[in-house]
Amino acid sequence: MKPLLLIDVDGPLNPYGARPERRPPGYTTHRMRPTGFTAGRPLRVWLNPGHGAQLLALARRYELVWATTWKDEANDWIGPHLGLPRLPYIDWPEMHGRAPRGTFWKTQYVLEYAAGRAFAWIDDDIADPDREYVDQRHPAPALLMRIDERIGLVGDDFEALARWAA
Repeated sequence: MKPLLLIDVDGPLNPYGARPERRPPGYTTHRMRPTGFTAGRPLRVWLNPGHGAQLLALARRYELVWATTWKDEANDWIGPHLGLPRLPYIDWPEMHGRAPRGTFWKTQYVLEYAAGRAFAWIDDDIADPDREYVDQRHPAPALLMRIDERIGLVGDDFEALARWAA
């Protein structure tokens, strides 16, 4: 069974932390209004179309899964711009709630979803307490990669993911 590749959108695919006047090279601007986004202007999302092909290449070694607050809407708003098929997603039981032992709120649910399977997880909110929590509670190999929300995924990240799955 292939390991899971759990993919966050905001940070890894949408480098929302970059300065507005400094959109990262290779990214295009999209305006989106997912459910719950009711602010005046639509949400600005930067996506790099090349990431779709790089993720599809990783799909030979991983089962791709959305691990984002966009949940299934990532299939409607994000995937089509990257050329991705519909992917399964983690349906968070509670978002932005309490988390055990100083971990990121997603971490406990990532372990539940993985259910003992090997996984790699890319997110901009991963920290040392999350790694320690996973090391202590998850029986299979796990790679937790913190992605800089000002830069997004880069070639070295895709190479590291491919090496880890090999």
